[in-house]
Amino acid sequence: MNRTVLPLRASRAIAVVALALATVLGAPAVSFGSSGLPDRPAATTPVVTWGASADRLDAAVPDQTHRIVVRTSAGGSGLRVRLSNAFGEQPVTFGRAYAGVRGSGAAVAAGTNRALSFGGAASVTVAPGGSVYSDPLPGTVAPQSDLAVSVYVRNAAGTATGHRMGLQTSYIAPAGDHAAEESAAAFTQQTGFRFYLDAVVVDAPSGTGAVVALGDSITDGAISTANANRRWPDFLAGRLRNDPRSTLKGVANEGISGNKVLSDGAGVSALKRLDRDVLSQRGLRTVILLEGVNDIKATPAPTAAQLIDAYRRIIERSHAAGVCVAGATVMPYEGWYEWNAGGEAIRQEVNAFIRGSGAFDAVVDFDAAVKDPAAPAKILPAYDSGDHLHPNDAGMKVMADAIDLRSLRCAR
Repeated sequence: MNRTVLPLRASRAIAVVALALATVLGAPAVSFGSSGLPDRPAATTPVVTWGASADRLDAAVPDQTHRIVVRTSAGGSGLRVRLSNAFGEQPVTFGRAYAGVRGSGAAVAAGTNRALSFGGAASVTVAPGGSVYSDPLPGTVAPQSDLAVSVYVRNAAGTATGHRMGLQTSYIAPAGDHAAEESAAAFTQQTGFRFYLDAVVVDAPSGTGAVVALGDSITDGAISTANANRRWPDFLAGRLRNDPRSTLKGVANEGISGNKVLSDGAGVSALKRLDRDVLSQRGLRTVILLEGVNDIKATPAPTAAQLIDAYRRIIERSHAAGVCVAGATVMPYEGWYEWNAGGEAIRQEVNAFIRGSGAFDAVVDFDAAVKDPAAPAKILPAYDSGDHLHPNDAGMKVMADAIDLRSLRCAR
């Protein structure tokens, strides 16, 4: 049976399937439907445990299976995935989808790969511009564990939806439905793209919330070590997990390399994608906004007043949704080929607004954390990837360490 799904606002799905006990690469046990564990604790709340911004990819290809590797942040029960056709011009039919514990490479750990369903059906058709959540899987998922989500695309044409800069190898079986297979044999192609999958949600203990990082390539993790989860939101997820005082456990990385606040280009602008990529996320409590450098170094660049007005609109819309906004200062980039004194003056004016206006619920001073005290328009060499714009792994960790975890909660 194939179920047609209209855009997100017109669809919701409910059903039940099961996964089995397993262990992930030395992480705590990940179990779906194991004995002795409640399928759905009485007091839970849906929380995003992984996310990646949807964007336009290459041409959609039918009769392929994608195996997307993701790392959870929050743990919980009732895992479900969100599949997106946000940028498709034509419907896409997902023939089957499975979720399991990632073994190594494209392999799924033995005995863990189990079928997802959509309103009780194995397949689902998603209209252009739409997305759909799978039905919940009983059992529990451990925090910071590696999962493999396998999606068979039966019918597709036009433009594919997904995320370009994964910094995590995923896999493609170029012909046929191999979603149910635990073996890596059919997955002969590797990709850094994440096709169609844009969120994973769990039911976490009641009161648990999530943070969404809205940003550009720095948030997306550019130049950090691939397949190592060393983006600053990854380090933040580790800090939140280890902090017994914080109820914020979910982290979704909604960075797009090259993204701007005001204008489209690499992804639609932050203003346009705020609802889909950020405010739609389950359990969202706080947005950390780190965008602006791509606007500032563009030709022509907006004025500081124009960028500040856009920040105010993001704050206003987030507050209307009951969400806190932490403003992150724009980081130094002298040495990057687009740097100039005029852009530096805009950066300083924008950062003065972020720090001193009181418009944000909290301030995250990434500029202060990574700048070279001897040359404040530059990243400290110890944190510079070498291109003078993107931090290296050490810089990513310093950014996450600079966040006051207590400041991420506000009364909204």
